[in-house]
Amino acid sequence: MPSVDLVFRLRGSTIPVDHGYALYAALSRLVPALHGAHAIGVQPIRGTYRGNGLLHLMTFSQLVLHLPDDQIRTYLTLAGKRLDVEGHVLQVGVPTIRALRPAATLRARLVTIKGFLESEPFLEATRRQLQSLGIAGEVLLGERRTLRVKEKQVVGFEVAMTGMTAEESLILQEQGLGGRRRMGCGVFVPWRG
Repeated sequence: MPSVDLVFRLRGSTIPVDHGYALYAALSRLVPALHGAHAIGVQPIRGTYRGNGLLHLMTFSQLVLHLPDDQIRTYLTLAGKRLDVEGHVLQVGVPTIRALRPAATLRARLVTIKGFLESEPFLEATRRQLQSLGIAGEVLLGERRTLRVKEKQVVGFEVAMTGMTAEESLILQEQGLGGRRRMGCGVFVPWRG
C-alpha cells in the first residue's frame, strides 16, 4: 500500500520535549487501532524549546501520521478531538493529506534498535537494516538521545541518510528504521540541514 502523511493542525500551549510515549498513549485512547498498527509512524511534534523540559507549540506545530492510504479513514476520527499528553491539552484540527515526497537527504530525530546502545554497533545494525530494505547511501549518525517509556529510558541516535535515489527515499519514509515508530522513533522526513 502506498503511504501518505495525514497532517493535523494543533492548538495548545506546551508539550513535553520527550513526548513520544505520552503522545502514543493519548492517541491510542482515542483510536485503539493504533495500539497494534505497526505500519504507522507518528512524527515527533515540533515546537520551540523554552526551558523546563517543555516545547511551546507554534503555528507550524502539527500532528503528522505516516500511514498506508487505506487506513486514512480510521484516523480521521482524531479531527476535533482533544489530546491529553501528560496533562498538556492539545486540540486537534482538521487534517490534510500529503503525499510522501522523495528527497536525497532524510533525517529521523531518534532511531532505536533493541540491544544497540553504543554508536559503532548501532551504526552497523542500521546499515544491516538499510541493506535489507535495498537502500544504499550514506548513514550519518547524530547525537545520542533517549525516549522515556513509562519508567524506562530507551537509548537511540539521531540518524540522517544522504545520497539516496527517489525510490530509496520513499521506501525509507514508508518503512522507517528500528522500532517504536508509533512513539516517534525511526520516522524519516526530508531534511535540508
